[in-house]
Amino acid sequence: MTDTVSGQDPDRDQRQEHRDIRTAMAEERMAAVGIDEASIETLVRTFYGKIMKDEVLGPIFGRAITDWEPHLRKMMDFWSSIALLTKRYDGRPMPVHISLGLEPQHFERWLGLFRETAHELFQPDGADFLIAKAENIARSFQMGIQFFTVPKKG
Repeated sequence: MTDTVSGQDPDRDQRQEHRDIRTAMAEERMAAVGIDEASIETLVRTFYGKIMKDEVLGPIFGRAITDWEPHLRKMMDFWSSIALLTKRYDGRPMPVHISLGLEPQHFERWLGLFRETAHELFQPDGADFLIAKAENIARSFQMGIQFFTVPKKG
């Protein structure tokens, strides 16, 4: 509905204000912790390069991913959404991860490689920020996988 006095759509104005706030927050984060689109691409490519070569995780991911480039692009969108609030990622990762048969030790290995990569590529504040996000994601996935795979008592 438009404002009959000004001819403006208040909802559109509010959405634009929200986008402006998100953009300002992302720019502030980028400046504070040194994360930008280029560094996210480097993070994703380096981290998943380690995953592909890893003796534990490589075979698990290798069975599920036949063409890595689309997956890497999707992960860049994911981390851009997480770190820079871009909203580029649009997906449902839980069902895919449930089907992988992941156990707690797999998440620990995943986090170990992620921590290592983040510390290699970012200053401490940027690495800590990304690692905290990765730890939350891993915790969430583990809880979701357990919820959907552990038999219910009835």
